[in-house]
Amino acid sequence: MRMASRLDLQHPPQPDAAPGAGEAGGCEPRAGRSFPPLAPSLERRRLQIYILLLLADAAVILTAFNLVGYLYFGEWLERTVMLEAQLVLPVYWTIAIANNAYSAGAALDPRTGAWRATVAIVLAVVAVVLLAFYLKAADNFSRVVSGFGTLAAALGLAVARDLLSGLARWRCGPTATNTLVINDGGRELAIPHALAIDARACGLSPDIADPHALHLIARYLRNMDRVVVTCAPERRQAWALVLKGAAVLGEIVDDDIHELGAVGAFRTPDYASLVIARGPLRLTNRMLKRGLDLAIAAPALVLLAPLFVIVALAIKLEDGGPVFFVQRRLGRSNDFFDIYKFRSMRVTANDREGAVSASPGDARATRVGRFIRATSIDELPQLANVLLGEMSVVGPRPHALGSQAGEKLFWQVDRRYWQRHALKPGMTGLAQVRGLRGATVHEDDLVDRLQADLEYLDGWTIWRDLAILLATLRVVIHRKAY
Repeated sequence: MRMASRLDLQHPPQPDAAPGAGEAGGCEPRAGRSFPPLAPSLERRRLQIYILLLLADAAVILTAFNLVGYLYFGEWLERTVMLEAQLVLPVYWTIAIANNAYSAGAALDPRTGAWRATVAIVLAVVAVVLLAFYLKAADNFSRVVSGFGTLAAALGLAVARDLLSGLARWRCGPTATNTLVINDGGRELAIPHALAIDARACGLSPDIADPHALHLIARYLRNMDRVVVTCAPERRQAWALVLKGAAVLGEIVDDDIHELGAVGAFRTPDYASLVIARGPLRLTNRMLKRGLDLAIAAPALVLLAPLFVIVALAIKLEDGGPVFFVQRRLGRSNDFFDIYKFRSMRVTANDREGAVSASPGDARATRVGRFIRATSIDELPQLANVLLGEMSVVGPRPHALGSQAGEKLFWQVDRRYWQRHALKPGMTGLAQVRGLRGATVHEDDLVDRLQADLEYLDGWTIWRDLAILLATLRVVIHRKAY
């Protein structure tokens, strides 16, 4: 992958240079002398690709429905089939435009394009069939043609998007956008497939009192879709004013935003603020995740009841102590909750604060305890925590307040530690299925787990939860389960 390139100050750019390729450009112009743009405009090329995709989709949909109609009715261009296809097409176009099936990302990435096109064709057919049913005209449409026509169209759309993605990359470059990085005394910045210039070497200054200076900047911004300025803090406001007057996506690098981990901005007539947290899941996703928790925890508690009785009797018979070990841990939003486990340590050796991690051959463990820890049976009472809403089946594992990595408390090792509590803690998680479990002897032991937890938060889907659950079956019995 080519990174942002520094423009050669001695050679003028070529107007037909490949977009986004980082070709050499010049800083020669002074006193209004004309010079070619740093890169060709991609706006018209993108529009051409979108129109080509639109026409290709139409051809695929009409062909797919008529092919299925021919195989079913034995007649090409059968009247009712043509009517349905013609009704589906404008609805499909409307939905496809709304869900960005005609966008740079969908044009360059065949999987993205195929997925959005498939969603659009399914929704379009459903909408047409429902409308026909409401108008009492559904008998005019064949269910076979509707069903198999939708399937054939989806397959055809995927193939067409795959074929046309290469043309889109050839015509518009790897990103379909022209990006320019202007360094005006800020830190060095490398953006893939971007052009880069030095403002001082090119004589660029964001002087809003000098129209000639602004004109020179405009010449460098010609045909650019995105401009990123890295400059000293005292020059940011001037560059902001210049970029606001340019027809580009303008950005100014601010390391303070990076340090704060800002995810957006909020502005009112009275004040402006940086949005540094939104919560990892929307309401619909939280409902979906909670539904999965209940669907697993409730039946599991019933099915595992006999095992619970057997384990409880074994623990009680061994030393007469309590069956359950209850410990305070950190949950969602850094709120405390009591976690339930089958007791695996001797009563006199229970560590309520969790300051000492379990280790291989731990002398504190009972005979029953060693077995239930090795098989992860000791964790099963946490199904009750899941049912109570304190935990989730999948999520970052909850830690005890006194947990240490090396000789530091967990939150002293990495300041990102508290971010992992944006979701409910889980019985299993991404770190666990990767084998990151057991004693945290070194600080890196915690950092590796934390990195996995943050990765899970950033990329949550219900499918990932299901994949982690399946992967957990392979590590229930694990060499680090002690």
